[in-house]
Parts: sequence; structure tokens; C-alpha cells
Amino acid sequence: MDSPPLYLPLLLLTSLPTLWQGAGAQSLFTIDSVTLKLDPSGEVTSGTFMDLNCEVSVSHHQSHPLTHSFNFLRDDVLVYSKNTTEPAVLHQLTPARAANSGTYKCQVIVQDKSKGSSTHRLTITGLQTPVLQVTSQILFEGDEVAATCSAPDESGSLLFHFYQDQEKIKQVRASGNSVGTRLELKHAGDKHLRCYFETTMLPDAGRSNNSNTVKVMVKELFITPVMNIHPGKDAGKDVIEGDIVEFVCRVVNPPPNVAVFLTKDKRMLKTAYISLSHSLRVLAEDSGEYVCKADRGNVQKEAYESIKVKELFSKPVLVMKPREVFEIERFTLNCDTDRYSHERINIGDVKYSLFRNQVLLTSGGNYTATAHPSLNGNYSCQAQALGRGQTKKIFKNSTQIVLKAKVPVSVPLLSVVGGRLILGKPFQLQCQSDNGSLPITYTLLSPHRQAEFRVVHSPWDLALFNITSIHRSSDIHSFSCKAENNPSQPYMESSGYHLRRTATIIEPVSRPVLTLTPKMGDVAEGEDLTLTCTVQRGTPPITYTWYHTKGALPLVSKTTNDMRLSHLVQGVSREHGGRYYCITNNPSKDSQRSAMVTVGVKLAGWKKGLIAAFCILLTVSLIIIIILVKKCLLPFRRERTVELSVKPASTKTDKTLRLTHGEVNEAANVTPGVMGRSVWSDHVSGSESDDQTREETEVPEPQYTEVHPQEVDPTRAPVKKGTDTVYSEVRNSNQGESESEQADGQGSVEYAQLNHNDHESEEPEHEPEPKPEQGSEQDGQLE
Repeated sequence: MDSPPLYLPLLLLTSLPTLWQGAGAQSLFTIDSVTLKLDPSGEVTSGTFMDLNCEVSVSHHQSHPLTHSFNFLRDDVLVYSKNTTEPAVLHQLTPARAANSGTYKCQVIVQDKSKGSSTHRLTITGLQTPVLQVTSQILFEGDEVAATCSAPDESGSLLFHFYQDQEKIKQVRASGNSVGTRLELKHAGDKHLRCYFETTMLPDAGRSNNSNTVKVMVKELFITPVMNIHPGKDAGKDVIEGDIVEFVCRVVNPPPNVAVFLTKDKRMLKTAYISLSHSLRVLAEDSGEYVCKADRGNVQKEAYESIKVKELFSKPVLVMKPREVFEIERFTLNCDTDRYSHERINIGDVKYSLFRNQVLLTSGGNYTATAHPSLNGNYSCQAQALGRGQTKKIFKNSTQIVLKAKVPVSVPLLSVVGGRLILGKPFQLQCQSDNGSLPITYTLLSPHRQAEFRVVHSPWDLALFNITSIHRSSDIHSFSCKAENNPSQPYMESSGYHLRRTATIIEPVSRPVLTLTPKMGDVAEGEDLTLTCTVQRGTPPITYTWYHTKGALPLVSKTTNDMRLSHLVQGVSREHGGRYYCITNNPSKDSQRSAMVTVGVKLAGWKKGLIAAFCILLTVSLIIIIILVKKCLLPFRRERTVELSVKPASTKTDKTLRLTHGEVNEAANVTPGVMGRSVWSDHVSGSESDDQTREETEVPEPQYTEVHPQEVDPTRAPVKKGTDTVYSEVRNSNQGESESEQADGQGSVEYAQLNHNDHESEEPEHEPEPKPEQGSEQDGQLE
């Protein structure tokens, strides 16, 4: 791509200030003010000439004037607009009318700027008086006159009202200031017409004054019709069916455009202008009032004449006997008339014909046949006769008879509603015949209840009978049903044996019995338990459900046709113990629950033997352990000697009596008798005498001396030898030696307390001074 010339950017740079000045020149102005003046202002009478002057003040620096767009608004709707360079615009209302009322404002637009004046309210009171004009002032009654009501100086939507004298006859809405309409003047005489109007946009402006009054003359319209009937009452003879009657309807001296009509029972027979004539071969149904009506515009006048036509013969009557006939029954049709004109005909002059479905069945007034579906249809009779002096026969038809031979009722069928019943519960029986014309009367019979009746009138009705209950299946045979629809024929009856074959009879289950195998209800662990649920009665299939009270859900549920069903629990364990029951159900939906049975679970035989063997083994083991313990403890006790040295408490030597902590405990644990014999007494019995003799050779015989310890100086620390602090008091028993050998083994030592510390026994050179401490009698006395 070629590069742009070098002078182009320079040209753009030099032209930018000029473009900026030009763009700024258009916006260098401001609209100082906009002023609207109304002359006159405020409330002004309708018809006044008004000036609306709008002035604008604009500040700008240009030499040529700016273009101003002046817009006059009434209620924010533009009513006048003008573009000019002048600073003021005049808008005139010549003259002002009520439609000009409103709030005025002047909006001035200069280029892209706009400014509006303040608003001014203008109210114009009063409305212009309208002018009424009519096209004709002489009319006939019923004519319409064209009238115009106008208010040329008014504007907007106007509502015009027209009056005839003091009666308002019409109201018309117009979008302009004038309206034309047609006014109907009904009655003859001089009529005075006027009008006035209202503004729909300014309801507060009220109504205008009445217009000028226009007098209109309404002439009476002489169009009263005259009607004649030939032959009529003046002829002095009756009009009989088949006679020709002429009707004449006319207007005497009629104005132009008068129409006449001949009517009967609002049915138009003939119409023409000024006069008409109508001939009719009359029948009896032509009797009645005839109307001759003259019509011109909206004016109608009428004349009335009546005629009575005598029957040549009466309308034939077709009779069927019997009125209701069943198939294979005979019926008769008879056609006849009960009246005829003796002046014109004889009774034999009337001829009859019978029709079925508008096809000739027979010539004559009688017909007999046997009812059959092929003869069903619409039957009618026609009678005809020719009167003397008449040239045309008179035909009359009877009213049709619909023959539909009734069907005899068939043997009813007795059935159970729903197809099944439950013994002991309510149910319904339905009795219905497949064939038979309605209505049919059904009767339910039973030897144990009153007869019940149901009448079926339509195919949708059912003969239903409510039965409370039966308790045996054979009771269903006692019901029977009979149906009848023809009192002259015997009724048809059904029996309950058919009902037994067609109905399903359900017997609810009896209360079940739950039995156990083994029968005692105690079963050993690992054995099988059989739960047998048995019912005595019930229609299969029967559903058996077993429950264990320890669980909410059933154990098992089975359906069978049998009256007994078992449930096997294999390998009974502890959790199978407890209470059981069963529930039975069948299609009757009536559940039965058995009584509860209790199942106890015993230990298995091998478990019992194992426990017995374990107990025996444990007993033997304990005996052996006791024997061994005694044998082991006896030498140990013999080796534990007690050295007792009795010296003054103040002087302690190495021969002082020392008891170890173990020896004290041993002394506390043994019985007093043993204690006395093994420690303090030199008299022993049995085998221990030899041992004691050997100990006497090793240990000097103890001397029993009462020792009185000296009082301890509180300022002197106790002397500690080793780890034992010994306080001892030995009292010699005053009793003899024989007392020491008593069986209770009571010793001579009244009190002895030894404190021993195993840890401190390792340091015999630091034995503390003995500290006296008195314990309980049981702790300090060795017996």
C-alpha cells in the first residue's frame, strides 16, 4: 500500500482550528426566557376574540438571526405551531369557544435547545346557540322528517338532543359541530321541534341554549282497511269443510304507497298494494280470526274478522287393544270418527285406511294380528269423504300409535354381587333377567325373612338386595328370586342352587392352634424344633405366618390348601427360646391368631458332661493345691524361729529380741492357738513335740519376766539399731503353766507392736530409738 502524501497531515492540522470554531459557533447561544401572554386572560365569555402572544429572548453572537420553532400547547396537546426568525408569534382564537378552554403553554425550540413558558389557565364560559333545520314541515303521521342541528363555531365532540314539544325523541353523538338525523312523528297534529347540545370533553361547560323552534304539521293518515269474507255470517249458512271461502282486504281512498296484508295466527297468507282477495278451501283447523293490515311507513292499521268452519267429519281416532301387548299375544286396531255433518254426508260415506310406517296395511277401519317383532312400527289411520255439492274429497289422518310388542320376562338369574361372599359378613344379591320388557318387578324370597321387592324401570337400574349374613354354605340354597312384567302371565322364578354353583363362598378360618414338637416345649441346644399351626375350618388357600415375640418381623409365611402346616427350626440355640404364636388368613381377609406357647432351650448333653468334668477337675485340682500348699508351708514355718530376748528397755544389746516384718505378719495371720503353740508355748502335742525338742536344743528356753520400761526422755532421740524400732512389754502371766496349754491357745504376751522397715533393715547401725505406739487390741495382742 502506498503511503499518503506528506501534505495531507499538514492540511488536517491546519484545518482543525477552523473546524473547532465552526462547531463552536452553532452552540454559542442560550435561550434566556419564553413568555406567554393571554389577552384577555382568566375567564372569558364564549364568542370573545382572544390573542395568545408568545415571545422568546435568545442571546447569541451571530450576525444573522436564529430560527425559532413556536409550539402552542393546550393541556399538553399541540394546537398551533410556527417556525420563524421573529422573536414573537401571535395565535388568535376568533372567536373563543368552550372547546378552547384549558391550560396553555408555549414551547420554543432553537436548534437542539428547548425552553417553555409558564402555564396559563383559560376558562371560556357559555356555548353557542345551535340552529335546527328540517327538510319538510308538512307530513303524514308515521312519516320521518330529516332534521339537522348545528353549532358552526363550536369544536370537539358534541352530544345533540332533539325534542318534540316537551318529549325527548332522540339523542345523537357527533364528532363535529353538526349532526343530521331522521325524526319519526307518530301522531297527527302540530309538532314543535328543537335541539340543544353538550360538550363531552368539557362536562363542566354545561349545556347550550335551546335552538330555534321549528313547527311541523302532521296530518292524519286515512288508511283504515276493510275486510270481507264470502260466504260469511251474512249468508245465513254454515261454512263446512270443503267449502270455498274468499277473503277480501282493501283500503278506501288510500294515499300512495299503502300495502295491505292478510294474516292468521301471525302467519302471512297474502300481501298486495291497496287491496287483495284470497280464496281458500277451508278445513276445520282454518277456523279462527283473520287480520287485514294496512301499512304505510311506520303507520299500521288493522281490521279483524272471524270464521268458524264446521267439520264434515271429525278427525279419525285409532285405538289399539290391548294398549300394551306382549309377544305372541293378539291385538286389534280400530279406526273410527265420532262426528260428521248430516247436511253433507252419511256415516257410510266415510272411508278408512290403515297404514304401518306410511305403507298401506289394509283398507278398512279394523285390523287384528298376533304381536311379533316384525309387526312393530308406527300405525296410523286415514279417513276420507266427499260432501254433497263438493268437488274435492276431504282427507284426515289420525294420530300415530307406536306398536312395540313387549318381551315376556325370562327366568331370572340370582347372583352374588362381586362373585363371592364371606360367611358371617354382609353381602348383596342381584336378580336379573336377560330378556324382558321394562318395567320388571323382582322379588327376593327366603323362608327366614320377609319378601323384598325391587322394580326396574330403566336398563341402568339394578335389582339389588342387601343380605345381613349367612353362617353356613347351605343357607345360600334358601334364597330364590322371581320376576314378572306381565300381570296376565305367571312369574318366572330362579332357585338358590344355581346361586351355589356360580357364587364363591368363603368360610373364614377358625382360630389356629399352635403345637410344639417336642411337646413339653423344652428342647436342647442343637436339636430341631417343629412349630405346627392347625385350623379346624376355613376356605383354602390359607396363609400361615409364624412369629417370635423377640422380633417384630415374621419368621416365615407360607400359603397352602392344607388345614395344618409346620415350620421347622433346625439347630436350636439360646436365642430361639421365648414365646411363639401363629396367624392364619385366607381370602376372607379375616386374620386369626393363636395362643402363645413358650419354648425353653436347655444345654446340650455334651455341654452338661463337659461342665461336670470341669467341675470335678477343678475340685480335684483345688484339693491337690491345698495339700501341696500345706506341705510346703509346714517346713517353712518350722524354719522361721522367733528369738525373744527380755532386757531392760533402756539397755539394748545384740541379743535383743527382733521380729522381722514378715514374722509379724506371719504372727498376725496365724490363729492365736497356733501362735501360742509355735511361738510362746513350749508345750506342744503330736508330731510337733519332736520338732520342739530339737528347737529347744538350739534356742534357750524363754523366760517370762515382767519388764517395766523406763520413761523416755523427750529430748533424747530414739536409738535406732538397724531399721527396727522395738517397743516391747512382756507381762508374766499369773496363771499356771496348765492354763497356757489350753485349747484356745491364749498366750502370756498382752501387748506387742513391732514397726519394721525392710529398706531400713539394710542399715542396722542406724537403728532409731523405739517410739511407743499403741494399736488396737486385736492388732497388738497375740493369743
